[in-house]
Formats: sequence, C-alpha cells, structure tokens
Amino acid sequence: MKYGEYLKPYLTDVSKVIWEAKRRNKKILFEGAQGTFLDIDHGTYPYVTSSNTLAGNACCGAGIGPLEIDMVLGVVKAYTTRVGEGPFPTELKDELGDRLRNGGFEFGSTTGRPRRCGWLDLVLVKTAIRLNSIKALALTKLDVLSGFEKLKICVAYEYEGKIIDYLPASLIEMAKLKPIYKELPGWKKDIKNIKKFEDLPDETKNYIKTIEEYLKIPFI
Repeated sequence: MKYGEYLKPYLTDVSKVIWEAKRRNKKILFEGAQGTFLDIDHGTYPYVTSSNTLAGNACCGAGIGPLEIDMVLGVVKAYTTRVGEGPFPTELKDELGDRLRNGGFEFGSTTGRPRRCGWLDLVLVKTAIRLNSIKALALTKLDVLSGFEKLKICVAYEYEGKIIDYLPASLIEMAKLKPIYKELPGWKKDIKNIKKFEDLPDETKNYIKTIEEYLKIPFI
C-alpha cells in the first residue's frame, strides 16, 4: 500500500497527456529500446527480442497516431555490434574485434556479456533507415576508431557470386554473405574531447562524409 500511494499521482492516461502537450506545441521525444534488427517482425528472426523495436512502435506504445511523429532520428555506432547469436557479415573474430570491444566497452550493462564487434555495415544501416523512416543520424563512438591505421566500411555483399546491396530475408542466405568493403585511412589523433566537426582530423571527416554520401542522409 505504501508504494501504491507513492505511485498513485503518476497513474494517468498517457495518450491524453501527450496529445494535450502536442496541442500546446511542446517538444516530445520518444526513445526506442534495442536495435532495429532485434524487432520481432522485421529483425533477424529467431535472433530477436519479444517485441517491436522499430520507430513505428512509438505510436502503438504511447497511444498516438503516426502523423504526430514529426521526425525520426537514428542512432548508429561508428562500427557494428551484436549481442548473442545471429548473422553478422562484418564480424571481426580477431585482435581488431577485441580492440573495438575493449575500446568501446562493449559488454552487456547487466550481464557483462561481451558484444560481438565488426566493421561498420552500411547495408544494415540503409535497411534500418528504410524500416524506420529515418531522416537524420547521430553517430556515436567515433573516438573508438582512433589509432586504427586503416578502416573498412561494408558497402555491399557478395552472395553466390553476385553483388547485392540489400539484406536477404532468409537466415540461410544471410549466412552466405561476404562483405564488400571500402577501405579508408584511419587517424592517430585522440578525438574524444573534440566538440566541433571542423576540429576533427581530415581522415575522420572523410570517414563521416563517406557514410553520408552512401546513405544520402545527414549526421546531426
């Protein structure tokens, strides 16, 4: 009963609260949980979570109509990670993968389970953009790549001798994918304290611009 009384003032019709805030021109931010490819319907089933993780689920979860969403911002790491089993074409099972994992502290926040790490897969990112109607991206953990002599970005796959730029729906096909990379020069400077784009090393700027040009949407 004690906790019930404490929580009672916070029990309300959330949909109504959001609707009224929207009518008053308040800024509302919905934050998704887990990544696109863990979505139970559009992820790499059966290696998924038990719910929908796409941006569209914000409407169902919060009780608002889809036209109330003004903009979808995607968040992507400067390299690719995955927790647990499932397809991972760009996975690095060597010292480079260990370096990404340790540098980015890629361990489960609750279990401490090591995350699988690999080069940035732009085919996956492009698919996530389509599934979520993403209009701009926020790039994270770029500083983890500092010190790498060379960097690779996956721009397509080879599947049974053919070049494809999409993620197949079948796990059997996904298991046969071979990443096709674009290689870029790395940078030595530690950039973790740099706040402005113009202060970044030229190689870092080139890495960012290469991603933007491929995806055709900006970072903000």
